[in-house]
Amino acid sequence: MKACIVGAGAIGGFIGTGLAASGLAEVSAFARGATLQALKEHGWRLRRGEMLVQAPLAAASASAHELGVQGLVVVAVKGPALAAVAASIGPLIGPETIVLPAMNGVPWWFSHGIAALGDAPLDSVDPDGRIAAAIPLRHVVGCVVHASTAVVEPGLVQHKMGQGLIIGEPAAGPSARVRDLGGLLEAAGFEVTLSDDIRYDAWYKLWGNMTMNPVSALTGATADRLLDDPLVLAFCSAAMREASAIGERIGCRVEQTAEDRQAVTRKLGAFKTSMLQDVEAGRPIELDSIVGAVHEIGRRVGVPTPNIDAILGLTRLFGRVHGLYPQAS
Repeated sequence: MKACIVGAGAIGGFIGTGLAASGLAEVSAFARGATLQALKEHGWRLRRGEMLVQAPLAAASASAHELGVQGLVVVAVKGPALAAVAASIGPLIGPETIVLPAMNGVPWWFSHGIAALGDAPLDSVDPDGRIAAAIPLRHVVGCVVHASTAVVEPGLVQHKMGQGLIIGEPAAGPSARVRDLGGLLEAAGFEVTLSDDIRYDAWYKLWGNMTMNPVSALTGATADRLLDDPLVLAFCSAAMREASAIGERIGCRVEQTAEDRQAVTRKLGAFKTSMLQDVEAGRPIELDSIVGAVHEIGRRVGVPTPNIDAILGLTRLFGRVHGLYPQAS
């Protein structure tokens, strides 16, 4: 199979190296700048502990036209970059291409088919429906990543923990193409789950991330310190209960309590969330897909969200002050 990684950063490099090292796919990269140059020089690189995994790169370019039509396109860019990227990757997508978005938060296709949300796209993640127009839903297979990785330097990724990829059709259970894709990813070393409801899986992961990510970004604290502060913990729990109420309205009921989920997070120890890593690196924060979308969905379905609103407002202002989130228009 011909596969292309769009966004060869922490998650893109992780998936790209695994696929390329398996020998089951010719893996190219749609990249630019220092990452593009590093990939051309070294190929795919991933560290697991002290071991370096290297794999051949089929091609790398900042031009989708040069790379051509692919069988699989893995989109692993940060949320703020997605609209521009979606508009430029059309030449990668042929009639049978699968587009696998391996990204944080609420995906652009999330509201499709949920009557309570209406027909309009979510403004927080797809203003004016531009992403949906550029990447038609028929090409999309949903994906939820359960892995911790980080970019050491351009083109070199450090794997910390987790190999999990949950995949599924946005509007149905596993299909033939999802089973085939799952087999490919499993053969490449990933722990694959075929989902009957990928929208729920995305919401469940978000339910845990929508407090830890922004609050860690605001405070600079690792997750263990957030959980150890009783006032912060109570605030996060209240926001999670609001998100649970929203989930009830959109067919994504979470059976766990906030305290149950936080106990799972505590087992991961003193880790830095992806948003805190972005703040420390001076990168734009993925606030819209992780918190803004929950706020917007809550408004659409009539669930009050005072604690989620507080997280959104504080983190948005923090991002604007530090040049990590767009200024108000």
